[in-house]
Amino acid sequence: MKRSILAYAVVLVGLMIALPAQAQAPRTDKVLKGDAACTRCHDETEEYPVLAIGKTKHGTVADGRTPTCTNCHGESDTHANKPADAKERPKPERMFGKASTTPIEARTGACLTCHQGGKRIHWQRSEHAAADVTCASCHQVHAAHDAARDKVTQTEVCFTCHKEQRAQLRWPSRHPIAEGKVACSDCHNPHGSAGPKNLVRDTVNDTCFACHMEKRGPFVRSHEPVAEDCTICHNPHGSSTPSLLKVRAPFLCQSCHQPSSHHATVPADNAVGGANPSTAQAVIMARGCLNCHTQIHGSNNAADGSGRGFRR
Repeated sequence: MKRSILAYAVVLVGLMIALPAQAQAPRTDKVLKGDAACTRCHDETEEYPVLAIGKTKHGTVADGRTPTCTNCHGESDTHANKPADAKERPKPERMFGKASTTPIEARTGACLTCHQGGKRIHWQRSEHAAADVTCASCHQVHAAHDAARDKVTQTEVCFTCHKEQRAQLRWPSRHPIAEGKVACSDCHNPHGSAGPKNLVRDTVNDTCFACHMEKRGPFVRSHEPVAEDCTICHNPHGSSTPSLLKVRAPFLCQSCHQPSSHHATVPADNAVGGANPSTAQAVIMARGCLNCHTQIHGSNNAADGSGRGFRR
């Protein structure tokens, strides 16, 4: 009995040795379809947490449009399977970081494969495209929180390049951007537009009227610079003068109204236009011209142009 059991054990061991080593269990995808080839090396232990893409729109597995790793980075066969004679692992076909050597057109083209049309239809003619700004320069695809798409943090992304606007938005008179009520993308389309300065609408005025509808009119009497361009008088990014004005009144008014009457009287005893001292003082007191002309953006007062216009 003992001999039979021993013989059985010997045969069993022999068979186990003779059988080929059991194949390793196939790797499973962690986030995206087919990402097993990538996630065997790229996981959360890396400096750049690639698996966080599962917390973004690009990681929505229930959406048939969701891309895979190779859709963006290319097949990259030599990167996934290092050649035996290679000293270092070759880079992926497309890289998007700051140190990327991939041509800009290839990097942007990978995004435009899906993100084409709509608000991005003018990208090729935009100022950012002309300046060789790529999508990855502003957006973080693998991050759970993309700062460029959040109103509160969006401005810091823009300020990376637009230093002058950062300073202007620290002036006393400004839009409530720091409070998160207004963002750069409320006025500008960073992906390009048919209007100037990448504005979301075709003109400066139409962009401003989106919020300041009371200035649109129509009015019985229209102020020419108001109808032409709001930025003639206002600096939309910030000013040290109230109401985002470029220059304090009455000096702003005097930049257009020539000193031929009280319209541009220089406050002095010998004021041009024959104005008496009381008139001269009235021009510079408090808000200057706005003391009388309160409806400077347009008025329904049918008075003629003899100095009584733009009043209530």
